[in-house]
Amino acid sequence: MPDTLWIFGYGSLIWNPGFAHGAMRIARLDGYERSFCMRSIHHRGTVEAPGLVLALDEGSGGCEGVAFEVDGRIAEETLEYLRARELISAAYLEREVPVRLQDGPMVQAVTYVIDRDHGQYCGGLPLEEQAQIIARAVGGRGPNSEYLVNTARHLAELGLRDPDLDWLSARVGALAGVSVQPG
Repeated sequence: MPDTLWIFGYGSLIWNPGFAHGAMRIARLDGYERSFCMRSIHHRGTVEAPGLVLALDEGSGGCEGVAFEVDGRIAEETLEYLRARELISAAYLEREVPVRLQDGPMVQAVTYVIDRDHGQYCGGLPLEEQAQIIARAVGGRGPNSEYLVNTARHLAELGLRDPDLDWLSARVGALAGVSVQPG
């Protein structure tokens, strides 16, 4: 059993981790980019009207997010929780990846990346199409727009602005007839 388990969050885990953790540190994962590239048929949409959720998609850039430090004594129960939450439709793949903590050290962290071969993968959608989907989709955990705005707001609060998420928040707000400020 490891002394410490690190979990890398880039979307809803940032504002709703759902597991006990110690330190929460800004971190960067290279080789993957945060993207609304997964159709959500459970949490933020339905099979009949899928929403979109963020995933890590392979790319030339990187993704800034949060590394959560989990005590090794609760590592297995934490992973069980995350697997039930993240692997609900097998569109994500669990990976252990190197992330650089903001203050310099590199750690191995568990994260969830998109399976490009899965039917829910939808990489490359234009931002306007993403906005149209997010504005109308609702799933078991609520409106897709709530997921977007919460993620953009919490990233901004951490100083990790994501221009695409900021644009999407404003556009989805305009589609809904409300002013949305991500942070």
